[in-house]
Amino acid sequence: MPEYLAPGVFVEEVSFRAKSIEGVSTTTTGFIGAARSGPVHLEPDIVTSLGDFEQVYGGGDELVFSDAGRTPNFLWHAVRAFFTEGGKRLYVSRVFQAGGAAEGEPAQLYEPITAGGELSVPAPTGTGDALRYADGHARVVDLASRGVMVRARHPGAVGNWRVRFTLRGRANILGAAVDPVSRARRTTVGALAHRDLVWVRDITSPAIEGDLGRFHIALWNEDTATWSFEPVESGSPPSAPSGTPTLDELFPDPSPAAGDTLRVVTLSITLLSRDGTRELATWSDLPLDPSHRQGAGLDSVFDRFATSPASAADARLLPLVIARDGTQVGDAADVLSVLFDGDALPLLQPSETERLRNVSVEDKLTMGVSADFLLEGGHDGERPAAGDYEGAADPRRSYSLGLRQFEDIEDISIVAAPGYTWDYANYDEDADAIQGLLIAHAERMRYRIAVLDSAEGQTIAEVRDMRARIDSKYAALYYPWVTVLDPVTRNEIDLPPSGFVAGIYARNDVDRGVYKAPANEVVRLALGFETLLNKGQQEVLNPEGINCFRFFEGRGMRLWGARTISSDPEWKYVNVRRYFAYLERSIDKGTQWAVFEPNGEQLWANVRRTVEDFLLNEWQSGALLGDKPEKAFFVRCDRSTMTQNDLDNGRLICLIGVAPLKPAEFVIFRIGQWTADRKV
Repeated sequence: MPEYLAPGVFVEEVSFRAKSIEGVSTTTTGFIGAARSGPVHLEPDIVTSLGDFEQVYGGGDELVFSDAGRTPNFLWHAVRAFFTEGGKRLYVSRVFQAGGAAEGEPAQLYEPITAGGELSVPAPTGTGDALRYADGHARVVDLASRGVMVRARHPGAVGNWRVRFTLRGRANILGAAVDPVSRARRTTVGALAHRDLVWVRDITSPAIEGDLGRFHIALWNEDTATWSFEPVESGSPPSAPSGTPTLDELFPDPSPAAGDTLRVVTLSITLLSRDGTRELATWSDLPLDPSHRQGAGLDSVFDRFATSPASAADARLLPLVIARDGTQVGDAADVLSVLFDGDALPLLQPSETERLRNVSVEDKLTMGVSADFLLEGGHDGERPAAGDYEGAADPRRSYSLGLRQFEDIEDISIVAAPGYTWDYANYDEDADAIQGLLIAHAERMRYRIAVLDSAEGQTIAEVRDMRARIDSKYAALYYPWVTVLDPVTRNEIDLPPSGFVAGIYARNDVDRGVYKAPANEVVRLALGFETLLNKGQQEVLNPEGINCFRFFEGRGMRLWGARTISSDPEWKYVNVRRYFAYLERSIDKGTQWAVFEPNGEQLWANVRRTVEDFLLNEWQSGALLGDKPEKAFFVRCDRSTMTQNDLDNGRLICLIGVAPLKPAEFVIFRIGQWTADRKV
């Protein structure tokens, strides 16, 4: 209560209404599977389009597993289907199995490369095009022995790029100004930072007359407020002249050929396709010196492409890691020596043809001098096993893998692993284990449903056998696979149902509501189905909780089933399971304010009103059965729901009952003959 200690008027804000409950989202989905690129151990970020997915996890080209050969990119196809069918928000967990475990031993989970381990190059296997590193990351082999590691940030064969380092000089930043006090003319300098690599051409100083230019490190003395330029020793013979010019010794001239020049030299990094014909990305104006700072933070090329960048977006999107061995590479001179094979100066000397065209050293520096390197040894690993999907977490190192990544994301309400049943005959043990992991994950997280795939090419007897081994009210099984046109190969391809089903769930929730069964919905991408089922075949599958895709003449390709795989008839339907998850999570989030409130009549009444208002809105929107609210739901929170022992132990118990709508799965019209003269 507020204290009133002095006379006056006091205005206070009070609430005369119950707290409100906001319905949670039911369309956010989590997909887990193998991809061409992208982070394996970072917390997933939300994806809202296929373009967003491709930016992080790569395109739809096939994967090449060392043990399974060329494999369709089921994760990419599922993401495409999800957004086409109506999905809005998606989280993706990439799984990667580098392989290399001895026969009979369990496969090792992917191990993130730490900041101290990027320079340790694992022993490769194979040579030439078959070169493979154990961790799956492509690397520039030649530079590692010289103290600089350039590697693909994420594992995968897509990381076998070409990288181009270009040394480029900016415009001359020397200028002149008149001192307002002494009226003396003095030399000024434009945008220059401490430890910038600069190109100095000093032809007006008698000490180094005729010098055509050399690399220097710009040094700012805070005490004297002066600039000096330390010569860079790069190569043999030394490229640095005698003497260390200061800014006062440099003299700009209106005629560039006669005056001194000072140019900041930076590095540009261009990522190219392996054959060098396509430019994929470019990063410009990167400082070379490892000690270079922008404000309070280091910003050299090594910090921009660090193992653990300051920005989470950079950790996902920057495709390269560039690290150094501090004992071998300490300053910009060492960087020049490593990247340009001892000395960049010979590369800057104009050729005979260029001299005839009056191209000078500075002209060539302005145009840029480049060195290309190939990243090699990246691969897609082996086909991920059940252990990779299950994942692991290490709180001390702040990373998690596989399904463990989804445990910290509350928004997800649908989970699936597209492609885990592909080649089921040779992968059945892992596929069954992954299926169990999805179900266990959904049950543990409570407010989620697992969308399960039948296997490719399964007969009705085989899918019934798969169904007979599982039972859960938190999962639904779909059959058969969906036939679409692959936009990558331009051929028809059969895809697992889960990507399409998750998108249909989302579309159904947005257009109608989560209480409506996600069935009798058109499959937008489908050209057909792997198996065309008839009514008699579905009569065998539907009672066992196997949801079917059907083709209907004049009505197209449709999802024609909405059952869970539960043996409990109370949770027979997908919409009932998902609607209760929606109610439970909404009430859970919307009543957090009640924790630690005084546990008495006033609190009980507030909780009742809060829940009743929420359920009344649900009834008015048509989500509950009953022509009156009292027939649709009840809420009790009083001494009839709590004992004294409950109160003594801090428990508030609220009893809620709702009458959910079940789908009209069997629509029956009974028709008989009637005579016209008979009275009703």
